[in-house]
Amino acid sequence: MIVSHEHKYVFIKTPKTAGTSLEIALSKYCGPDDIITPISPRDEASRRALGHARPQNYTVPRRRWSARDHVKWLAGKGPPAFFNHASASYMRRYLPGGVWEDYFTFCFERNPWDKAISRYYWDHREDPAPDLSAYIRDELPHKRRGWDLYTIDGRVAVDRVYLFEELDEAVSDLSERFGFAQGLDLPRAKSGHRPGRAHYTALLDDGQRNAIAALFSEEIEAFGYTFSAEI
Repeated sequence: MIVSHEHKYVFIKTPKTAGTSLEIALSKYCGPDDIITPISPRDEASRRALGHARPQNYTVPRRRWSARDHVKWLAGKGPPAFFNHASASYMRRYLPGGVWEDYFTFCFERNPWDKAISRYYWDHREDPAPDLSAYIRDELPHKRRGWDLYTIDGRVAVDRVYLFEELDEAVSDLSERFGFAQGLDLPRAKSGHRPGRAHYTALLDDGQRNAIAALFSEEIEAFGYTFSAEI
């Protein structure tokens, strides 16, 4: 995630939506006071090779701590900090007054069926993947991230939810909005693991399709997603 005081925005990073690539690209335009949270060592190496700003300012200033934070710190658990997939409620709690309300807050969302398949192959990229139905039943409910990050009390809490399916248009809009003269050049961060890049409609049967629809019903209703082979 990134908080740019330089350009007055808060970027909430959601999983499986090109978030790391966006984070690296946005880092190019960050100033010394901006908040940038760490990413994986491999992706940090890519960011460093590009000469972009690296993780900085992500420890929450002590003046923003709650009484509970002080108790945890005294117990040796370390200070509160901003982190990779911090939620809107977390950001609103720890950012200085006025930042969340006054800055442009945004994130990305993705077709739930496509995201579930992407997550399946990513989660099991280094070990034998379980049966897809078993994964959807046993693992996916515990890894359903996105909606919980950009909503508060079940309502969308950011100014804009861009769609992964319209990534090029979103990148252009962000570049224009913040005056990025050289645009946003998204690097290839996390490589895909889906065999043959098969479309999700070719990989999911009716039972799997319906199970994912039930898990992600809020996203489907909010953004009008459909189970379709059309891009």
